[in-house]
Amino acid sequence: MPEMPEVQGLVDFLDDSLTGLRFTRVTMASFAALRTFAPPIGDLQGAEVTEVLRHGKFVDIATAEIRLVFHLAKAGWLRWYDALPQTALKPGRSPIALRVGFDDGSGFDLTEAGTRKALAVYAVRAPSDVPGIARLGTDPLSDDFTLDALAELLEDRRTQIKGLLRDQSTIAGIGNAYSDEILHVARMSPYAPAASLSEADVARLYEAIRETLRDAVSAASGRPPADLKDAKRRGMRVHGRRGESCPVCGDVVRSVFFADRSMEYCPTCQTGDKVLADRRRSRLLK
Repeated sequence: MPEMPEVQGLVDFLDDSLTGLRFTRVTMASFAALRTFAPPIGDLQGAEVTEVLRHGKFVDIATAEIRLVFHLAKAGWLRWYDALPQTALKPGRSPIALRVGFDDGSGFDLTEAGTRKALAVYAVRAPSDVPGIARLGTDPLSDDFTLDALAELLEDRRTQIKGLLRDQSTIAGIGNAYSDEILHVARMSPYAPAASLSEADVARLYEAIRETLRDAVSAASGRPPADLKDAKRRGMRVHGRRGESCPVCGDVVRSVFFADRSMEYCPTCQTGDKVLADRRRSRLLK
């Protein structure tokens, strides 16, 4: 799933590439992906792009009157073209959900792999008209996200810290992969209750959030969309590294499997040498 660093890299690329251009084509190939009906998405035709912004994991291509907003969900991505193909799209016959073109001949497709379709496209007057954006918590790289702000978010929360980091209404933009990375850097169990963290723990977690995300955004900066996924994979310390050696201590990176995802961690660095059981068995291995 694209998370905040990859989405920021994508936004930077689109802002550089599209600002000042006009929409010449907006073609939905999957109407299930379109989550709004007014204003009509066709009203983007002829509108000039003024800027491209990020809200959590949402991309916002703004014009003076209407905005094209999309969320790539778990299996979505953006395929960029310097010269947009002119072939006709056949709804339901390809992974393409939306094709967009601009007056310099460039454009992009929004694609989604697999059968579980969650990619979402919105045509709105304001970002807050998108329910997912309206519910977003603090951006972890914003000036508002201070150590005191994090401490306040954690106070009296019995939620496990892994789940809290992934909660978009609490902290915007962190998903499964970067929560694994942050907790590894912070040397913290993913199952630790948020309210149980000491002041030193909170400070360590805060630094891990800022450091991990800043490094990932820097790694994504300047890359075209086609390179962002591989850059993300290469930068992972534990996520997706099951069976490999922890880069800090050399222990074997372990996984916990859930219904639709996995979580990776290092027992030595994070859980006091305890191996966490597969949640499908729901117990702790000693």
